Amino acid sequence: AAPEGGAGAAVSDKKLRNQFNYSERASQTFNNPLRERPTVTEPPPSVGFNSMVTQWEVFDAFLEDIEVKSIAKDKSSQQQQKKPQAGGGEKEEEEETQKESAKEGDIVHSAAMSKSLKVMERMVNQNTYDDIAQDFKYWDDQSDTFKEGEGTLLPLWKFFTDKVRRKHVTALCWNPEYYDLFAVGYGSYDFMKQGSGVICCFSLKNPSHPEYSFTTETGVMCLDFHPQHSSLLAVGCYDGTVMIFDIRNKLNKPIFQSTVKTGKHTDPVWQVCWQEEDLAKNLNFFSISSDGRVTLWTMSKNELQFTDVMELKLAGIANSSGEEAGEETSLVGLAGGMCFDFHRTSEHLFIVGTEEGKIHKCSKAYNSQYLDTYTGHYMSVYAVKWNKFHPRVFLSASADWTVKLWDHSQKLPLMSFDLGNAVGDVAWSPFSASVFGAVTNDGKVHVFDLAENKHEPMCDQKVVRKSKLTHIVFNPKQPLLLVGDDRGGVLCLKLSPNLRKTEVVREKEKEQAAAGSGDAAVKKPPPKKRGADAGGADAAAEAQKVLTPADKEVQKLEQLLGLGDKPQRAAN
Repeated sequence: AAPEGGAGAAVSDKKLRNQFNYSERASQTFNNPLRERPTVTEPPPSVGFNSMVTQWEVFDAFLEDIEVKSIAKDKSSQQQQKKPQAGGGEKEEEEETQKESAKEGDIVHSAAMSKSLKVMERMVNQNTYDDIAQDFKYWDDQSDTFKEGEGTLLPLWKFFTDKVRRKHVTALCWNPEYYDLFAVGYGSYDFMKQGSGVICCFSLKNPSHPEYSFTTETGVMCLDFHPQHSSLLAVGCYDGTVMIFDIRNKLNKPIFQSTVKTGKHTDPVWQVCWQEEDLAKNLNFFSISSDGRVTLWTMSKNELQFTDVMELKLAGIANSSGEEAGEETSLVGLAGGMCFDFHRTSEHLFIVGTEEGKIHKCSKAYNSQYLDTYTGHYMSVYAVKWNKFHPRVFLSASADWTVKLWDHSQKLPLMSFDLGNAVGDVAWSPFSASVFGAVTNDGKVHVFDLAENKHEPMCDQKVVRKSKLTHIVFNPKQPLLLVGDDRGGVLCLKLSPNLRKTEVVREKEKEQAAAGSGDAAVKKPPPKKRGADAGGADAAAEAQKVLTPADKEVQKLEQLLGLGDKPQRAAN
C-alpha cells in the first residue's frame, strides 16, 4: 500500500498543462559574424608652391590700379557732359546698349541660353505629345480603301493660350517660308463687346505656347504674311488701322502704322493682302473695309502712303448716270466691302464681296466702275477665293448658308452648295483643283471633292462643341488644315487619303486597276496612220506627255464643270 501511495503523490505534484490552447515556442536570433576589411588609398598629389613679393612689385601694382581708376573716371565724366546735349532717342539707345551689355555678361539671360531653352522646351513638348506627332507623320486612315467617296479628319494639336480667353479667332495665315509656323489674329465679331486684340505666332513644334505674341489697342480683324519677306506681317484692326509687324523684333509695337493723317479707314478692316513689289522696289499691300474703300498702302521710309484703288458704290447706283449717282452716293454712302482676292496671273484683276451679297469684278486700272457684277447671294459675302489652278473659277461663301462656284465670264453661279448653317469661311486646297473646304457656325468642317461627288461633301465632321467655327486655311505643303473658333481655340486636322487625291494619284490607281484585271496584258499596238492624221496624232501624244500635274488639274476641273468647250484664256 505504501508504494502505491508514493506514486500517486508524485503524479499529483506534476503540473498539468492546458491541452487545448497551449503552445510552446522558442527562437534564437542569428548574429552576423564581424569582419574587418582594411583598405589603403594613394595620397593625393601635392605640389609645393612658394613665391617672394618685393617692395617694388607691390609699388608697381598699386600704380597700375590708380591709372585704371583714373581712366574710368575720365570716361564717366565725358559721358555725363554729352548727356545734356543728347536727345531722348539717343538716351534710349544708350540704355538699350547698357542692358544688352549687362545681358551679355549674364549667362542665364543671354541669347544663347534662350535659344537652348527653346530647343529643350520643344523636345519636352515633342515627348509629351509623342502620340500626336506619330499620327501627324505616319498615320493614314486605312479604312479609306473600303469607303469610296468618303473621308475623315483626324484632330491633332489644339493651340490655345490664356491671353486670348473669350476672344474670337478672326484670322489665320501660314508662313510662306516656314511651313510649321502660322499666325492667328484674335478679336471679336460681337461688336457690342469690343476689346484689345492679340496676334500669336504658333509653331507645330511647340503647341503649348506661342513663339511670338503682340498686342493691339483694338481687335485684330485680318492679317497676312508677305510672300517673299516672311517676317513681315500686315494686320488690319477693328478701328480701321492697318499696321505692319516685323516678328523678328521683340518689341511689342509695329514698324509701320496708319493714322488719321495718313488716310486710315473709318470702319473695320476685313482683309489685307500683300502684292508684288513695284518698280521702285517698295513693299505694298491692299486692304478692304466696311467704309467702301479698297486701298493700296505703300511702305516708304518713314510712314505708310495710301492710294484709294476703288470706291465700292452700291450696285444700283453704279449703273445709273453720273449726276444721279453722285446724289444717291452722298445720301446712301458706299457699299461695305467684306472680302477680296486678287487673280493669280492677271495682277490687275480682283473680285470683291460686299455686305449686300453682291460680288464685283474690278480692275486696278478702272477705279470708277465695275467690270462685272455677280448676283446670287442674299446676305453678306464673307469670303471669295480664286482657284489655285484654273484662271476663271472662284468660290464664294456667305451668311445665307451657301457656298457658290463661279466662272468669272458668266454672271450666274455654276454650282451652289447649301451647308445648312451660316458659312464662316471657305478655302481651296493647294494640291487639287477640285478640293475645297468650308466651316459653318454649327462647328462642322465640310470638305468637298468635285471629282468624286458634285452634290455632297466627302467629309462633314463636327470638330468642336458649343462653338462656332470662323476660319479655315490649308497648309501649303502638308495634308493639314487649321480651323479657328469663337472661343480662341485653333485646331489642327489631318486629311485622310481620300480627301487629298490628285489627278496624278487617280491615274496611277486606274493603271493599277487595269493591270490587276489583266486588260493591260493583252494590249495591241495601235494601227499606224499616214499623212496629216499621223502627224496630228503624234502631236497630240506629245502634248499628252508634256502635261504637268497643274495642267492635268485644270483639264480635270474643265471636264467636271463643262468648261472644256471654251478656250483657255487669261482673265482680263
